[in-house]
Amino acid sequence: MLTPERHQLILQLLKEKGIVKLQELIDITNTSESTIRRDLIQLEEEKQLKRVHGGAARLQGKLQEPTMIEKSSRNLQQKQEIAKYAAGLVEEGDSIYLDAGSTVREMIEFLPSRNIVVVTNGLTHVMPLLEKQIPTYVIGGFCKQKTAAVVGRGALESLQKYRFDKCFIGVNGIHPELGFTTPDQDEAMIKEQAISLSREAFVLSDHTKFSEVSFAKITEINKATILTNELDEEIRKVYVGKTKIKVVTI
Repeated sequence: MLTPERHQLILQLLKEKGIVKLQELIDITNTSESTIRRDLIQLEEEKQLKRVHGGAARLQGKLQEPTMIEKSSRNLQQKQEIAKYAAGLVEEGDSIYLDAGSTVREMIEFLPSRNIVVVTNGLTHVMPLLEKQIPTYVIGGFCKQKTAAVVGRGALESLQKYRFDKCFIGVNGIHPELGFTTPDQDEAMIKEQAISLSREAFVLSDHTKFSEVSFAKITEINKATILTNELDEEIRKVYVGKTKIKVVTI
């Protein structure tokens, strides 16, 4: 099978299934693992797909944005592992910013309940924080229905009044050249501002966000440490020297 034929077949399978495993591609094309890996690298460089652990996945639309309920139910165990590790980075005396992301929300259960202060734009975060009796500030602005995030001019102005030891951010896309991205430019501005106001910044993301690119850029890839649950070694090599990545194993 010629290379263009293999590429066409791979892309057609991704269109039909969303995700295909490496072994499945080897069997269907009757070629070697090394050949398929080279195909996937080339197609990823051409922005036709993204490589994932054990195979490849179809790229999402740049405006695609799941609701908070949809995001909360996806990869829950992995999100909780990342969140638990992230919460362990919070020390007594810290002022922290919690973004409206679903993985960030999972941190709240594991946060120390004494001698920290939280600022957030996540409406779903407020009650869990209050239940833990954590001093909490909510920035003002427009309440976005789909993600329950506070955004807009008022939110930016409110956020600028604070300074943080650490911030914890959710994203929709992580790309070695195109940086951190999200579908909504208003949310992107809030995330970027929070990162710039923090001594340390952390992006919480499961492995599905790598190689994805959404509509609105947040910031460059080197502006935050990425906390994730797993990462294929070949994909990880792409990020070496460009940013810090901590693969969480609990």
